[in-house]
Amino acid sequence: MAKTSIIFRLELDHKKVTFADVAATLSKAGGDITSIDVIRPGHDTSTRDITVDLPDKNEAAAVDALRNLDGITVINVSDRTFLVHLGGKITIQPTLPIKNRDDLSKVYTPGVAKVCAAIAENQNKAYSLTIKRNTVAVVTDGTAVLGLGDIGPHAAAPVMEGKAMLFKQLAGVDAFPICLDTKDTEEIIRTIKAMSPIFGGINLEDISSPRCFEIETRLADELDIPVFHDDQHGTAVVVIAGLLNALKVVGKRIENIRVVVNGIGAAGVSICKMLLQAGVKRLVPVDRDGAIVRGGSYDHHPMWQWLAEQPQVEAQAGDLKTVIADADVFIGVSRGRLLGEEDVKKMAPGSIVFAMANPEPEISPEEALPHVAVFATGRSDYPNQINNVLVFPGLFRGALDCRARRINEPMKMAAARAIAAVVSGSELNEHYIIPSIFNEQVVANVRKAVIDAAILTNVARRTPPEFR
Repeated sequence: MAKTSIIFRLELDHKKVTFADVAATLSKAGGDITSIDVIRPGHDTSTRDITVDLPDKNEAAAVDALRNLDGITVINVSDRTFLVHLGGKITIQPTLPIKNRDDLSKVYTPGVAKVCAAIAENQNKAYSLTIKRNTVAVVTDGTAVLGLGDIGPHAAAPVMEGKAMLFKQLAGVDAFPICLDTKDTEEIIRTIKAMSPIFGGINLEDISSPRCFEIETRLADELDIPVFHDDQHGTAVVVIAGLLNALKVVGKRIENIRVVVNGIGAAGVSICKMLLQAGVKRLVPVDRDGAIVRGGSYDHHPMWQWLAEQPQVEAQAGDLKTVIADADVFIGVSRGRLLGEEDVKKMAPGSIVFAMANPEPEISPEEALPHVAVFATGRSDYPNQINNVLVFPGLFRGALDCRARRINEPMKMAAARAIAAVVSGSELNEHYIIPSIFNEQVVANVRKAVIDAAILTNVARRTPPEFR
């Protein structure tokens, strides 16, 4: 169950209430007190800040219970998650101070004119003389944000800021959030192209399907810098990384397994494509209307039509509960509570389940774990978290360092194998198939693998010194 950390500032009337009463009230509401700070001590009254971990749905009930407790005045209620967002989470800092007129003349007028002229003469010098060499735009239109859906560009900004923080902390990449107030595909493409000169890469984020496919494809073809839709490919890369290791745990080969993928949107399509590239021979893509079958007609969705034309896709129709029988692997990027334990019991022996819907997975761990060999989710409170953060920092670090023109399929597969390789043979088990996002080897391994693949596939414009 999702929890949040709340700070209650309370005034206690010691003649009417004790702290034990407060603790008991919060406990009944499902809260766990994690810290107590005395703000103003006193003999008759005192003011305290009480930090409590509460289930999200219990917050309002806890506030009401405290307000109804005789002798308690609730002065303020602060969600600690909101507190870390106050004023935004990122800033822009200069690389050197401007202390005098001489400094000013070098970084701005008149000295800057020489640098501008040099770039005008040779556009490639923008990589060495501006922030382009290390800057990524994190671009959204706010139409598919987390599990919230179409909440608009203003409400999407905190996610994009968080992404920029991760880029910087994990890979040293300067990323900036760009939230576009339009849903028009052509306008989004035109806007990103128009602002692209200052950026070394474009990370598309939280753009709804199927528009995201055209936007990414067009931009990748029309720009000479890497374009990456993280919701699609970041998820797919980590899924493949986790699957490679999970198959080692259960002793199966990828060419022999039958895989069911549920939820054929942006992430689901990319997962299916990478599964085929990785060698899967029996694939069952499933959406709300049931299995997408080989030879079927899906004119309303070009990517579904593409899947229906692939020889590895099964021709047998059926709903999810039907086609999951005898599957070796289930991958869910859909919605919560679609499956029960009776469904996963029908899977093949040594089954692997990646239930990645958030916040509620397609099947709860409690139901699945007794019946499956390896279980993973998209959540951080269970083992084996499938998290895009394992991909995009190292992927873009590598792409920027070799000045890649694009991010291609070999680069993504190389990233997946690099992530999987971080988990050593001695560490690998059913509860540890994917490394932590804070494992320092991840970014370094992914960067190296991506650069190697970019050089081999001739999309790198620069070979870093250590690769020569």
